[in-house]
Amino acid sequence: MFKNIAFLVLFLFSGLVFAQTTAMTSAESKAFVTRISAETKEIKTLQSDFVQTKKMDFLDKNIVTQGKMSLKSPNTLSWKYTKPYQYSIIFKENKIFINDQGKKSSVDAKSKTFEKINKLIVGSSNGKMFSDPEFSVIYLKNSTSYIAKFTPKSAQLLKYIKQIELHFPKNQSTVSQVNMTEASGDTTNIVFKNTKINAPIPASEFSL
Repeated sequence: MFKNIAFLVLFLFSGLVFAQTTAMTSAESKAFVTRISAETKEIKTLQSDFVQTKKMDFLDKNIVTQGKMSLKSPNTLSWKYTKPYQYSIIFKENKIFINDQGKKSSVDAKSKTFEKINKLIVGSSNGKMFSDPEFSVIYLKNSTSYIAKFTPKSAQLLKYIKQIELHFPKNQSTVSQVNMTEASGDTTNIVFKNTKINAPIPASEFSL
């Protein structure tokens, strides 16, 4: 179950970067982190449609799914997959609630592992992930985006996640793309679109 949660969320995802990337200078990375951290403090709610592409070595075709992500500060998070199947995962009140095509269940999220996954997702939207002591971070840039590349320090997380990239377009403060490479070598790419910041979110988005 944890492996499924790890690549469903997030904080999940490494793919090909088509634009040439270079390392940020120390001054550039400091300015980037300062700006993103300051701007995302103003975010109380966040909604976005997403397209997720999962590439697995033993499958000939990629698995493509679509859905909506909803975030309510400080730590309530919902991922609802709508195509080609219905699957929901909600983080709230220190629990993880799952609805797998009508089959509902819950998991205690107080364990260190689940707590880190929750922080990983929420942190990618509020800038706090940059200071998480369990990840080492390098900062890159290309012609259109700034990229923060995270490597887990925790042996527990390294069992599932090898590397995570967050892409921030130069003209916005929220993540537009997340790439994850799992320990197995499988990759997941999530592209966000139609993002709405601080718009009202119905309570139903955070219930199964």
